Amino acid sequence: PISGASRKGPEGILREIQINLLECKVCFEMFNPQQRERRPQNLSCGHVLCLECITALSHPLLRKLECPFCRQLCSVDSTSHCQVLTDLQELLLSRVPPPPPPHRSRGGFMLATGPTCTPLHLHAAFGGWGTLINPTGIAVLGSSGSIVVVHDGEKRVVVFNLQGRMLQSFGRKGKANGEICYPIDVAVTPSGYVVVTDAGDRAVKVFTSRGNHVLTVKDSFQLPWGVDTDSCGQILVSDVQAGTLSQVKVDYNHGVILERQAPISDLECPKAVACCQLTGNTAVMEHGARERHQYRRLRVFSKDFHLLYQTDSFSLALQSPMKLNMSGVTFDRDGDVIVIDSNQGMICSLGKLQNGPVLTPLIADHLIRPVGLVLLNNTLITLDSGDHTVKIYSATSDTGSLM
Repeated sequence: PISGASRKGPEGILREIQINLLECKVCFEMFNPQQRERRPQNLSCGHVLCLECITALSHPLLRKLECPFCRQLCSVDSTSHCQVLTDLQELLLSRVPPPPPPHRSRGGFMLATGPTCTPLHLHAAFGGWGTLINPTGIAVLGSSGSIVVVHDGEKRVVVFNLQGRMLQSFGRKGKANGEICYPIDVAVTPSGYVVVTDAGDRAVKVFTSRGNHVLTVKDSFQLPWGVDTDSCGQILVSDVQAGTLSQVKVDYNHGVILERQAPISDLECPKAVACCQLTGNTAVMEHGARERHQYRRLRVFSKDFHLLYQTDSFSLALQSPMKLNMSGVTFDRDGDVIVIDSNQGMICSLGKLQNGPVLTPLIADHLIRPVGLVLLNNTLITLDSGDHTVKIYSATSDTGSLM
């Protein structure tokens, strides 16, 4: 079912259909039967991509591709035109008005830092299809500010400098020692170790900053998803299927697990995880469903994993006319909670939450589908899966070129 459809009028339902069914979920471009490269094509597994993405993802000689959603190997020659979606699109074309543009604040992006707000603008963007393929997680490597991204490329982990130059890549695709099957999220410890959740191998994998495999944590996870580390280097991992938040203490020098526990076990489909380096609090984003309606719930726990406060999409809707569909979370350096709305391409601050959330739009232009967010000094760095790029926002208004 389409989320919230029963609460919408006919026009709202039609817009939901247009957004959820009539666009390619790889490039996020609308299907268009009039343009050959945008025609919807059925894969043998049943998923639908545009012809251009099928061409880009397939091997030029073997003419095969791995479905980006179910990982099934499909033949390009067995694809077929999805006539059902074409007919549906033609039926709705004359009835659905174009969706309203996302709410944007003037001057680009406003980041609250204490009593003042600093306007941030898009300063640079790099990556793009080929350099990054369906990126899913981002982290910052130490004081150098190197940016670590996990994606669906042949080498799953890519490290860039702040100018967008690729420094190195590692973690070949696979399940062997030191390989990564299907990365979901990435974090970096205070001492510089790179931690990756591998949903395909149901494991958490640790590497040095140069890509040497240190440790694989396996057997205790059903479907690991979000990951972060605390100020002591302990790993925090959410498990979507088990509904848990695990804490893993590791001896990185010797590559051994010292302690492993699941201090929280009553979560509903937990995904994004963030640890506040200032307070030690941990935020978890739940993707729940009740009576066929999906919702998002943000829960913040203390350093000892006691629930401090929580809010959800319904409660936020009662406080603000702006509908926020939370998908990601992080903390700023003052301990304020910042959330991502991937569907609308929005970033908002909820404040510190002690006295309830104070919803403040922190809206950046040029965002399509942000899936990750990190802060470095006075810059905000987003990972945008909509155009497969890393975007850096700063107080300066000059815009760097796409690399």
